[in-house]
Amino acid sequence: MNKRRGLTEMAQDIDRELRAIRSALRKPLDAAIARGELTGPQRGIMEILVRSDGLSLKELSRQAELAHSTVSGIVDRLEKRGMVTRQADAEDGRLSRIAVTGEVREFVRDKLPGIAIAPLAGALRHATPGQRARIVDGLRTLRRVLAG
Repeated sequence: MNKRRGLTEMAQDIDRELRAIRSALRKPLDAAIARGELTGPQRGIMEILVRSDGLSLKELSRQAELAHSTVSGIVDRLEKRGMVTRQADAEDGRLSRIAVTGEVREFVRDKLPGIAIAPLAGALRHATPGQRARIVDGLRTLRRVLAG
């Protein structure tokens, strides 16, 4: 019983540490996204669109799990800001496909990865080579034991 309690407390401690690490790593990314002044629903729509080559409003509404009219309003506002475009569907001209603009796609492709990795790279610069090796080894070990 005591051993089980000790493992539970250790698991809770690891969980707290991992959450704190994730939070620290996300700060620059969250700040970059905040500079875009997107609402939560707008951010969700943009995340879906960035992963696609363009979606119809119906497809986008389904993936976002939001009402068609809600998504339509979000897309209208994003389009006014130059973040998304509506293009006629190649197969059915009555439909339009919504896609992020080239500027957004370029930001996500070229700049976002650097912003996301910067806090970790910066922290590792302050670690000794031995600390870096222990960090990597510990994370690999945790991943292996989690995989079973």
